[in-house]
Amino acid sequence: MKYIALLRGINVGTSVRVEMKRLRSLFESQGFADVETYINSGNVIFESDMPKKSALSMIQAAIENEFGADIPVIVKSQKEMKEIASAIPDEWRNDTEQKTDVAYLFDKIDSPEIIGKLPVKREFIDIRYVKGAIFWNVSRENYNRSHLNKIIGHELYHLMTVRNVNTARFLAGTGKNLNGNNLIKKMRILNSKQ
Repeated sequence: MKYIALLRGINVGTSVRVEMKRLRSLFESQGFADVETYINSGNVIFESDMPKKSALSMIQAAIENEFGADIPVIVKSQKEMKEIASAIPDEWRNDTEQKTDVAYLFDKIDSPEIIGKLPVKREFIDIRYVKGAIFWNVSRENYNRSHLNKIIGHELYHLMTVRNVNTARFLAGTGKNLNGNNLIKKMRILNSKQ
């Protein structure tokens, strides 16, 4: 089965630094197949016959052992990632006019009620829930009014990991941001530059 591991809070600011080549090698050393990383934010695509929870436990232990840090990880099947990406309206993008992100949720907060607990101003942002994630779209001109940046300091923020819509679509394999280009070829090119 194809899975995607999403590491939370690496390679940003003063957080734990994780080199993608080293991370890929770590996954391969655990017996996972067809391991690929995508950009520097801790996205690992891999194959395994293990149940998702078993794979997650193995990954968390290996990462802590290798990097000496307790790095939160979410593992989703490619099917789950596609269901999340498919819920995002096609016209939602990241460009000069709008911002669209996906916050993948840890099980503890995976509920539609999560939206009501976040400090955003709903009149300026369209925020929606789908099992496993919340996603939002806000015009660039309303970004500050939406209070989207206040999520970062919120108590629930440490129970989610955020990716922009382009990354979410790429990881899901929908390729809506790649104009039909071969996903694996793109991934290999990006990985070879890391």
